Amino acid sequence: MPFVLALDQGTTSSRAIVFDETGAIRGLAQQEFEQHFPRPGYVEHDAVQIWTTQLATARQAIAHAGIAASDLSGIGITNQRETTVVWDRRTGEPIHRAIVWQDRRTDGICRELKERGDESLFAERTGLLLDPYFSGTKIRWILDHVDGARDLAAAGHLAFGTIDTWLLWNLTGGEVHATDVSNASRTLLLNIRSLEWDAELVDRLGVVGSMLPYVQSSSEVYGHTAPDLFGVSIPIAGIAGDQQAALFGQQCVDPGSAKNTYGTGCFLLQNTGTEPVFSSNKLLTTVAWQIGDVASYALEGSVFVGGAVVQWLRDGLGIIRTSSDIEALAASVEDNGGVYMVPAFTGLGAPYWDPAARGTIVGLTRGSTAGHVARAALESIAFQSFDVLDAMRKDAGGLTEIRTDGGAAQNDFLMQFQADVLGVPVIRSATSEATAQGAAFLAGLATGVWGGTDELAALWQPDRVFQPKSDRSRLVDEWRRAVDRSRDWANTSD
Repeated sequence: MPFVLALDQGTTSSRAIVFDETGAIRGLAQQEFEQHFPRPGYVEHDAVQIWTTQLATARQAIAHAGIAASDLSGIGITNQRETTVVWDRRTGEPIHRAIVWQDRRTDGICRELKERGDESLFAERTGLLLDPYFSGTKIRWILDHVDGARDLAAAGHLAFGTIDTWLLWNLTGGEVHATDVSNASRTLLLNIRSLEWDAELVDRLGVVGSMLPYVQSSSEVYGHTAPDLFGVSIPIAGIAGDQQAALFGQQCVDPGSAKNTYGTGCFLLQNTGTEPVFSSNKLLTTVAWQIGDVASYALEGSVFVGGAVVQWLRDGLGIIRTSSDIEALAASVEDNGGVYMVPAFTGLGAPYWDPAARGTIVGLTRGSTAGHVARAALESIAFQSFDVLDAMRKDAGGLTEIRTDGGAAQNDFLMQFQADVLGVPVIRSATSEATAQGAAFLAGLATGVWGGTDELAALWQPDRVFQPKSDRSRLVDEWRRAVDRSRDWANTSD
């Protein structure tokens, strides 16, 4: 039986999962790594730690599966998107910590570009908004703030990569500097029609073009692992950003199909087919994947803080001991008691795009309890997803169902509340590992494990369908009043 190893490099942990040809999990390993918050609004990772934890989990997952590395047909990579690494090609050492997708330090650069009148140009060519979320302004910040960086870049010594590129570089021993179209489409530098780097946008952002990786499809052999890593050279054959990989793992391959992943953030994507659909409601147009010569596109709404609000209740407030405790605590009260939480810890994403928004809890009284706060936290995840879906309906028409995955999707209370708020069935996937599965599927297609998407569609199975039971429209109105209170709270600068 052939096996595929998926490397799922996320915002808070590195995971590795071995899948067999039926799509079943045969081995899994995970390691968390350190989060760095050097200043308010700044979020950083140690890129070397990301690599070492990812390599360690890959070896552990293979051992857990009880197979040899030589049994692997290929490796697929999926990753936290937009997070930016710049390293010296000569040494392979990063010149600065990785700047994470959540980081807001480049708000000033974005304002500068908007004031210069560049917003419509970037939107038309990239499908993105000028926001600190994306990689391009993070590259510019590193070049402007690390001593000697721009001179090193001009001399051709620096390489940029999102996390997939950084892993690919290290897996191949520095032989391959490449990315796939889905990750490239999150940089503000890719023309999503030509699927090539846009020289004018590179220049306007102040980025040095020689730093950029080669752009390839999402399912092909990019290179092979260095023999000393696993004792054998394994083809690396699939790459997709985590949300696009989840869309593929959920087998939302037909136009109109959609999924929502409940991870650190929440990401709702709708497949729009082989032509990009541009939003009038502040959603993003992104490349979903490219297989062969055919690219598929998606509309996306990004919620910056989803499951991370539960981590905050655990680590910041200490009102729960483990993340799984929140469901019982939220269910201990009949309703939210008028309490609403807007977890805008790093600003608000779609459809608001307000980097100056900050976390807010409103409606507290002396009768408010930890249960009300816990319930408000879970409800905030569903409300933010509703805001995205509402915008998506206006851009691309109604949805008949949403497929869900991710850690927080295992919370029955949240899934039922989400169905009530959205007014459509919420279908939870039988696997919460749709992201890793999507990367495995892409790699398996390129190495012959699976023959096509029809074969993959037969592997997808639902776990449970949550039908809408209650009208929550009044709560949505109250939620939006709470959002208004959180808007434009902080004055940010570069």
